[in-house]
Amino acid sequence: MASGSGASAAEPSAPGALRLLRNLDLVALALALPIFLVAGLPLTGYATAAAVWLVQRAIQAAIERRVGASPSPRAVVGMVAGGAIGRAWLAALAVLALGLADEQAGLAAVLLILALFTVYFTAKLIQGAPAGR
Repeated sequence: MASGSGASAAEPSAPGALRLLRNLDLVALALALPIFLVAGLPLTGYATAAAVWLVQRAIQAAIERRVGASPSPRAVVGMVAGGAIGRAWLAALAVLALGLADEQAGLAAVLLILALFTVYFTAKLIQGAPAGR
């Protein structure tokens, strides 16, 4: 009982804080737009990075739903690894295509994606392992 009372004290603020932490990369993406505008960076770089980031996050969410429903550890590992590699290739190819068309926009896009990944990965490390896995 004593351990349950300590956890309940943190519960009211935990869901909101956890939701913010889970979506901190999306907050960073939104905050990057004014930076791009003020700095005069190519908006095609921002648009490409934003589109790629949102698409890969949607793919990740779909994979996480399938992982949560899978009873097979082998299938889970395959989905997580395959999804991570596929999402990385998606981002790399999109930024490469943009960079070949417009070097400045490609550079801006890759730097934004790297910043978003850094925020996302750091937030994931802070969150720790999901419960039940």
